[in-house]
Amino acid sequence: MNSLKRIFLCPSVYLFGVALGLAAQQSPVAAPPVPAKILTARSVFISNAGSDSGLFPHPFSGDPDRAYAQFLAGMQQWHRFAVTLDPASADLVLELRLLAPYGPSNPDKQRGASDPLPMFRLVVYDRPTHYVLWALTESIEPAIVQSTHDRNFDAALGRLMLDLKRVTGDLPPTPR
Repeated sequence: MNSLKRIFLCPSVYLFGVALGLAAQQSPVAAPPVPAKILTARSVFISNAGSDSGLFPHPFSGDPDRAYAQFLAGMQQWHRFAVTLDPASADLVLELRLLAPYGPSNPDKQRGASDPLPMFRLVVYDRPTHYVLWALTESIEPAIVQSTHDRNFDAALGRLMLDLKRVTGDLPPTPR
């Protein structure tokens, strides 16, 4: 009889746990606090951490400095931070890198890609202490033709810029 109770009790406990988990997922999650240094910084140095090999000139046109050049132009147009050419004179260092992860994550080539998506990674460092204050990542959607690869590259870099604007408080947070 004891083992019979255990068999019937376990599914009940399991369902109760699932219900609690779903309730926790549905409750709104507060935005994490942003380090004050990000909110008060006036100047940034943009570090070009480069691009992994095999991304230029195919699938993306241009050269490995394309992301850095576009991001730098976007930061200068934003006017939120003074962009410095010397890291010693900056409050923050923004390290931009274009990654091409290894290995297939989906062997189904019907969808156009079998490897993990290339992604931009932006790491925000406190320049004096070299501590990571924040990190942002945006994946570049797959494509078949060159022009769509390039459009998706630009879109992902634009989303990365929007993510940074949200972190600094210049845009409202995205709904969760």
